[in-house]
Amino acid sequence: MGLSNVEAGFRNEAGIETVIGVLRQRLGDRLQTGEALRAQHAHTTTYIPGQSPDAVVFPESADDVKMIVRACADHQVPVIPFGAGSSLEGQVNAPHGGISIDMARMNRVLQVNAEDLDCTVEPGVTREQLNSDLRDTGLFFPIDPGANASIGGMTATRASGTNAVRYGTMRDNVIAVTAVTASGEEIRTARRARKSSAGYDLTRLFVGSEGTLGVLTSVTLRLQGIPQAISGGVCPFPTVEAACNAVIMTIQMGIPVARIELLDALQMKACNAYSGLSYPEGPTLFLEFHGTDAGVAEQAELFAEIAADCGGGEFQWTKEAERRTELWKARHNAYWAALQLRPGAKGISTDVCVPISRLAECVTETQEDIASTGLIAPIVGHAGDGNFHVLVLMDTENPAEIAAAEAFVGRLNARALAMDGTCTGEHGIGQGKRPYLSLEMGEGVSVMRQIKQALDPKNIMNPGKVFSFDP
Repeated sequence: MGLSNVEAGFRNEAGIETVIGVLRQRLGDRLQTGEALRAQHAHTTTYIPGQSPDAVVFPESADDVKMIVRACADHQVPVIPFGAGSSLEGQVNAPHGGISIDMARMNRVLQVNAEDLDCTVEPGVTREQLNSDLRDTGLFFPIDPGANASIGGMTATRASGTNAVRYGTMRDNVIAVTAVTASGEEIRTARRARKSSAGYDLTRLFVGSEGTLGVLTSVTLRLQGIPQAISGGVCPFPTVEAACNAVIMTIQMGIPVARIELLDALQMKACNAYSGLSYPEGPTLFLEFHGTDAGVAEQAELFAEIAADCGGGEFQWTKEAERRTELWKARHNAYWAALQLRPGAKGISTDVCVPISRLAECVTETQEDIASTGLIAPIVGHAGDGNFHVLVLMDTENPAEIAAAEAFVGRLNARALAMDGTCTGEHGIGQGKRPYLSLEMGEGVSVMRQIKQALDPKNIMNPGKVFSFDP
């Protein structure tokens, strides 16, 4: 079977015009075609050029989503789910036009089962909104990718973030989803039970599918109890290798660290300048511990001993909420801080993940690669699970700089794969990482295509993402 019309680049102009007319009649002003709004829905926080949809719709219920998808399926018009627009690999672009489904108005917390430590939310709920709603229950949702992303978007990209070393990723924290498939039917992937052996694991199939298999309409999540006590701190190291060795020893000793983040010297310089801090501008670990008062104190003391054994400096830690908030705000603002290292530049934000035993080697080789090519590219990492990010700053009007940056990203991915790692720990594939998926998965990509073909034979669900649709 050859390429579908959509994959081949064919724009079904008549179909798009018909679908816009049908949806305008049914949704009224909840369908918008203004140029500025469409451009916003191609927004991506990286250098990948935006590709606008032909219209943006704002469903308010699962029935709305079903109606929208059925209309698009009838006329083979692409459907692009949209959460908060914080994706990093072009996941929300519309390379062949179509309809962007903005889930912002589906933002209700549907059910909180405090006794079972779970909740069900609509996909437009953001992580900050959810934790605000949960505060009085003594529970929280731990996945923190930094941006105030939507739960639907986090599920679709299998997000993780700073807390993943203790609480896992979205893969570990999504119990079930409901989704509208390409036929316009809504399915439920699981019940709320904590485990099940009932058939294929459809939940994991949709977690990380990047909108290519269906549009999420609800997500059931695991929750955690808010810790009695939290401590956090900062520890400098003479080299990245020394910092990574401290991370490895901390994990191997079984210290239940909640966050352990690596920032290289250049990133620390940027964070100090942007956030008004005065930490040493060398390789640094940011840490956080959750537990009882006695527990977090003991964990901090144990880490201080490990750091000293690895040649680290003084571990400055505190249980004061204000000081911890300042620390993690600086970490979450690392992207914006790094952009100030080269005003006017844009960045390729890329990530890889390797077995933790190879982390020091991978980061060190990557720094050597950056230095040899003359790039400005600070490094931050979720070091506790072997995941790190590089932000390559470049002039997007300079073809030579773009070529150098893309070549570096290619070498970074190859380096991670050679160490039995992955080309993306949490950003997803989208458009930007498509060339590397087959290098990582081999014939596994063929199986992915077969699943896509079975669930979305017309290839209307976020076409052009993850892999080419050519069986």
